[in-house]
Amino acid sequence: MNSRKIWFLKLTNDAGIFGIGEVAPIEGLSPENLEKMIDFLEKLQTILKEIKLPNSEEKIFAMVEKIVPKGYPSVRFGLEMALLDMMNGGTKHIFLSDWSPIQIPINGLVWMGDKDLMEQQIKEKLDEGYSCIKLKIGALDFDTEFEMIKSLRKISDNLVIRLDANGSFDVSDVLFKLKKINKLAIHSIEQPIMPNQLEAMELICRKSDIPIALDEELIGIHSSKNREDLLATIKPHYLVLKPTLHGGFYSVLEWINLAKKYNINWWVTSYLESNIGLNAIAQFVNRYPSNKEYHGLGTGGLYLNNIHAPIEINQGYFRYSNVNKWGEIN
Repeated sequence: MNSRKIWFLKLTNDAGIFGIGEVAPIEGLSPENLEKMIDFLEKLQTILKEIKLPNSEEKIFAMVEKIVPKGYPSVRFGLEMALLDMMNGGTKHIFLSDWSPIQIPINGLVWMGDKDLMEQQIKEKLDEGYSCIKLKIGALDFDTEFEMIKSLRKISDNLVIRLDANGSFDVSDVLFKLKKINKLAIHSIEQPIMPNQLEAMELICRKSDIPIALDEELIGIHSSKNREDLLATIKPHYLVLKPTLHGGFYSVLEWINLAKKYNINWWVTSYLESNIGLNAIAQFVNRYPSNKEYHGLGTGGLYLNNIHAPIEINQGYFRYSNVNKWGEIN
């Protein structure tokens, strides 16, 4: 993917203070129909002009829940962000009162590719100081990927290794593969099989010695009852939460509360948002200092034309730099 479309929502109040929100679906991966979404964004302008804008976080979440259909999760994310930004003075403080230092541990992400490319990425992440490496697997044959993971484990016993299969394993041999990989002390594996195979996924979560994280399995599950039924049935070990995909921060909050109820751990991952969206997600994650999991907030560095932000990734941590300066959004 060499480029993508991103929409920015700019909301201005009577005092001239404006908030910025990011709408960042990925065509073919996100649930939105982009043509219908663009039509809805045009209607949203009229809707917002005719209502009184809320002045509290709770009211913002309630309003967005009411006026944005659940089929547009990225719009919910962007509108929540824009309203929170405006309410807090239009200074990119979405969940922070000031630019207090934050330090969030993140994983170094290694994308799928040929063996040489993946090994090159692994070396780069280790040189950059990451203590948690997340490998996207499934593009190569299993034996090649196993040897790659084995080589990575030999580097250090203390390195945290996560795997993301993106549903690439077949139900017929997934447990055999997980048993073999388990010898390498793997932290967790995301979505070993394709979603919507509840009985198979429940069995995998019950039988696998490697903790299982749900990712794609969570997409498109909107109602509270269906969400709770899913977790009660599958009993996963982790949830991977993406505000753009799940319908914003209020929606992610619901997943977090359900995870707590069922004693499931979780982490938050960005969805290739620009620094505008990444900033909001990081501030949300910062609300949970007791969650010591590595989050997935390192994707902003992929862009050559990203919006300048006082964000830095250093030694495997997401931080704010000392330069409190943001690029312009026209």
